[in-house]
Amino acid sequence: MGGSFREVGSFRCLGLFLAVLAGPILPADADEVVRKGPEAAWIRSVDVPAADPARADQIKNGISWLLADEQIIHRDYGYDEYSRTVYRIVDRPGLERGASIDLQFDPSKHKVTFNHLRIMRDGVVLDRLDDVKFDIFRQEKEAEKGVYDGWLTAHVNIDDVRVGDIVDYGETYEITPHVGKGLFFYSFSTEWEDPVGLIRTSITWPASQPLAIKPRGTDIKPTISASGTDSVYLWEIANPKPVKVEENVPTEFPAWGSIDISSTASWQSVIDAVQPYYKPAIAFPPAFAAKLDEIAARHPLPEDRMIQAMRLVQDEIRYVSLSMGSGSYIPRDPATVVQSGFGDCKDKALLLTSALARLGVSAQVALADLDHGRALDQHMPALRNFDHAIVKATIGTKAYWLDATNYLQGGYASNFPQPDYGFALPVFGSGELEKMPSPEPKSPTIKVAEEFFFPDKPGGQLTLSVLSTHEGADADYMRSKLASRSVSELSDAYLQYYSKRYPGIESAAKLEIFDNRDGDIINIRESYRLPAQALAANDLAKNFSIKAADLGTDLPTPTTVDRAGPVSLGSPVYRRHSVTVRNLKARFSGGQMKSVVTPYLSLTSSWSNTPTTFEVQWDFRTLATQVPAKAISDYLKSVKDVGDNLDWTYDFTYQDVPADPPGSDPDRSQQQVITGVLLVSIFIGVPLLMALRRR
Repeated sequence: MGGSFREVGSFRCLGLFLAVLAGPILPADADEVVRKGPEAAWIRSVDVPAADPARADQIKNGISWLLADEQIIHRDYGYDEYSRTVYRIVDRPGLERGASIDLQFDPSKHKVTFNHLRIMRDGVVLDRLDDVKFDIFRQEKEAEKGVYDGWLTAHVNIDDVRVGDIVDYGETYEITPHVGKGLFFYSFSTEWEDPVGLIRTSITWPASQPLAIKPRGTDIKPTISASGTDSVYLWEIANPKPVKVEENVPTEFPAWGSIDISSTASWQSVIDAVQPYYKPAIAFPPAFAAKLDEIAARHPLPEDRMIQAMRLVQDEIRYVSLSMGSGSYIPRDPATVVQSGFGDCKDKALLLTSALARLGVSAQVALADLDHGRALDQHMPALRNFDHAIVKATIGTKAYWLDATNYLQGGYASNFPQPDYGFALPVFGSGELEKMPSPEPKSPTIKVAEEFFFPDKPGGQLTLSVLSTHEGADADYMRSKLASRSVSELSDAYLQYYSKRYPGIESAAKLEIFDNRDGDIINIRESYRLPAQALAANDLAKNFSIKAADLGTDLPTPTTVDRAGPVSLGSPVYRRHSVTVRNLKARFSGGQMKSVVTPYLSLTSSWSNTPTTFEVQWDFRTLATQVPAKAISDYLKSVKDVGDNLDWTYDFTYQDVPADPPGSDPDRSQQQVITGVLLVSIFIGVPLLMALRRR
């Protein structure tokens, strides 16, 4: 869990298409790429600490970490970094992890020297440097996303490693940045998930260029000493308590301690480094220029021009990221991007910015981070804090954020879904981070309406029609999904879902899809039938399930044991599911359904009925983006309550007792006749008997 400049190397933009397998490469000789040689004179040797026996039960994967030592020194071309790692292999699983070493590097800006490899066994030091042989691989781990960064992995397999051995190795990187050579940034973790004897970081930097330091989630401060004209910043953290890594923690929450060190405290310094490369172009290939001119002719409003230009770049320029060498941060010329038909986030962002400028819309490229953008304001300025490029367009006083790497996006300027990556840094802005808007949905963005028709006569079949409506970002997602899957494949997936609930159900018609791209609404209609024999054989009518799908079912459910961090609920969600059951023979009630409302989520349940129809509607919303740790128990209870109120079973064979019309019951009529005769006898017979007695 250490922090190093090597962990983030370029704008690794969100890839949407192109899955190409990238395998190992075989250079002429590994030593031509990774050299072997002793440590430089500026590097200080550090004693290896012993492991804390009290932490032995926290060791994982058979590795006991003893030393993580990072030493950095300023150079005219950039800086050098020396890294030394020492660990003990404590049991058999540790051999799998500890008997090999991987060095990742970008040959266009890194010169790597492997300094030493020692094995300490039974008090004897075994020097293995001469035996080291490198296998070089170009893995391209994100090739399936269309991202190629050119980084290499030098793999070292250590011969004759045994349980109980201490492995000690070190390497030095000479770093020459492609962009912003005067900028320096380094970040490291002050806590690890595993026990470690000593975390040590030393940075030697010119005293005339004091470094800016920003701790996050820790109070640890460096000792600063002088060494000639340099200042030496030193952090030594002995035996830190292992941190428990928790899932679903918001990016803004410091899950473990870390420290940022930067040569600048101003985001303007980052802008100055990249701004020359992001000036809008004015020349386009004729065919592309003609398309822009057609947009201008057909759409006089700048808002409409903006949307049409965005769709043009999104839909016609496929995504491929060749982020190798200077391509890590410098975009290609827009004309080249158009001619090649592909580009990555920075290529497409600059192309869109240039297209908007031709259409008279003010726009600029902005740097963002897909994963950690909501916490950018908590870090020191650095170019490596960004992995994505987007566009900020301004029309009048209104700002619009556009992501040119999206695909088949819908909507007008008034309703298209704008990306929300937290903070962004416009390259021609005020020199400060800007918070991107986080709109909350005012109405459901996914609505599913199921309508069941029970047979109106014995031996008839049940029918089901389903209408799903997707709006906004959910419509964009569905539009992309429909583009990547066949209609028959999607239809089969829907049928499988319903067949699990209603065995024997069949498709009654082809899937119908209605896409209103301008309105950013997609409607999908499904039709099914359940034959009478399946309805009877499975006794479904007596145990008929009505269920709301995908309402709160993907909420995180973390453990509450020693939980310290809040739970992230992600972007706001608003969904609706309704069920209508017709041709019933009784009036059914949803009286047992209840609503669940907390500060973090809401499920409202409502129902209505007639003598032949029963309707239920569920509305689900998340009301916050995160849940505090102290409220997790209540939150988990509400998640369970939501789940308990989404699935109900009814006996739809039940019938109300009908009202009896006059003369419809023979026994009752006969009883009424007898009663009438008795009454007549009483009123006539009694006076007659009294008259006879008087005689």
